[in-house]
Amino acid sequence: MCGILAIMGVSAAASAQGGQGGHAAVDGGDAFRRRALELSSRLRHRGPDWSGIHVLENADGTRTYLCHERLAIVDPSSGDQPLFGSTKDIVVTVNGEIYNHVALKEDASLFKGKAHTYLTGSDCEVIPHLYEEVGSPEEVCAHLDGMFAFTLVDRKKGTYFAARDAFGKEPMYIGYGPDGSVWVASECKAIKDDVLRFEAFPPGCIYSSEDAPGTFRRWFTPRWWEVGFRPAGPADLGRLRALFVDAVRKRMMSDVPFGVLLSGGLDSSLVAAVAQREITRQGGVGLPFGGKLHSFCIGLEGSPDLAAAQTVADFLGTRHHGFTFTVQEGIDAIRDVIYHLETFDTTTVRASTPMFLMSRKIKSMGVKMVLSGEGSDEIFGGYLYFHKCPDASEFHEECVRKVKALHQYDCLRANKSTHAWGLEARCPFLDKELVRHVMEDFGADAKMCVDHGDGHGSIEKWLIRSAFDTKDDPYLPESVLWRQKEQFSDGVGYSWIDGLKAHAETIVSDKAMAAAPMVFEENPPLTKEAYLYRSIFEGHFPQASARRSVPGGPSVACSTPAAIKWDAAFALAAAQDPSGRSVAGVHADAYGGGSGTAPSTKKARK
Repeated sequence: MCGILAIMGVSAAASAQGGQGGHAAVDGGDAFRRRALELSSRLRHRGPDWSGIHVLENADGTRTYLCHERLAIVDPSSGDQPLFGSTKDIVVTVNGEIYNHVALKEDASLFKGKAHTYLTGSDCEVIPHLYEEVGSPEEVCAHLDGMFAFTLVDRKKGTYFAARDAFGKEPMYIGYGPDGSVWVASECKAIKDDVLRFEAFPPGCIYSSEDAPGTFRRWFTPRWWEVGFRPAGPADLGRLRALFVDAVRKRMMSDVPFGVLLSGGLDSSLVAAVAQREITRQGGVGLPFGGKLHSFCIGLEGSPDLAAAQTVADFLGTRHHGFTFTVQEGIDAIRDVIYHLETFDTTTVRASTPMFLMSRKIKSMGVKMVLSGEGSDEIFGGYLYFHKCPDASEFHEECVRKVKALHQYDCLRANKSTHAWGLEARCPFLDKELVRHVMEDFGADAKMCVDHGDGHGSIEKWLIRSAFDTKDDPYLPESVLWRQKEQFSDGVGYSWIDGLKAHAETIVSDKAMAAAPMVFEENPPLTKEAYLYRSIFEGHFPQASARRSVPGGPSVACSTPAAIKWDAAFALAAAQDPSGRSVAGVHADAYGGGSGTAPSTKKARK
């Protein structure tokens, strides 16, 4: 993992002038090189281990600049970038992890018996060699099992293309310079001051110099992505379990210490349970921390997550670290959090702040990679508002909408909150084959929040819970496996959200709030808390392109705007508070405002 900045087609005039930096030609006639290095340094938090820049002279007289800030996870000693194919003609700078790189290198059908010499042990070095054999950007991406955002330059053909993984697990932005140059970066802060316009690079897509400017090709085209597709089929719980176990196993690929994020909720607990079993199976040989899996959680003192995580850690036998923070410490970090997130979405900021604080603690312990549970709620329909879904067809459509938007929400949060401190997060639930299986091979009625007749009532994510309900060899305690959904910003402690609201009340006046539609004409904030986040964001990123890269529209408990019609109370709740607790009659603590004196979960689900 790392931060990348690729600037293609920089004119000779811009190279001499140094772009927006305006440096004199003291840099040997290429003042733009210094500017590129300055902009790349804005991404150094993503890759503190090494920096690099490579300048290519293009046949048309322009130049291409490939910058890289490295976080060394695989082959720390020799995997610096850029990476090359068999010759210097194919050049790649990449942010990502390719889990099937060994299998690809050994695939005789792909490489047709040709011997390829690899100069590093980097998992990403397979990309330029794969391109040399298949030639098609779409085919290159389709063969990759992992998370990635990269730019590949073909010097022989005089072309280039940029690509992003299927779900947008790796962040990527694309911008357009005044001289016709194209800029690609891991975060928009690296390009925002030098381009005329920029936007989030769409997941599962390719941008090619051979196509019309500003257009994208979609390389990721599964059946479930299509409008009108309806999944069908019986629930094969054994197959589901096997795919998830494999997804966790492959993401344990690391040459540096790693751990697991463990909130005590279903998703992170399943990841930790499978990872612990894999470590036991391997006998801890070659694994960091002497073969002991370290788990991490954060919350306010006495929070639900801290207690639940300790229960799971004790059951699994991990070496657990429970961190606490105060509401004031979280508030103090908000400005930095928004700078790193590059969003002002309320629920994302709420959930990212504890994760941001925890990541700093984790990195200080020498850990460089963690496994995390993002993606489960999107593919299984795990958010509390799914309890109000009227039918299986709408349930599937909402899951598709949620997966398509992951790059703007949970993928963004998981990646940027951790990478703010040079920590990498990997998400097994977003394994490409696992997602395909869940979205195509199960009828959506198996995911519905209804009573499935097994004594657990109408609980969310029944499918994945049942797949791991192996009573003869339990993965988790029963109380955790069937624990109700707790959204991260709630689970760290209910007073966290209450504290944020109270803080916003002291900062944003009623007069300022009334003027919000005039001050923020695009996507105006609906609450004082949202107003505060938007104001901070505009201070960091005043460009119109920046605010247009952030999604808008009403939401309750992380719903898409389309799901607001499911319940008459949703529209009002969305305007007041997007928290999961606002889904009345579903969450056990929704009644008591997090007081802990609410009716039981079983009653609340009725």
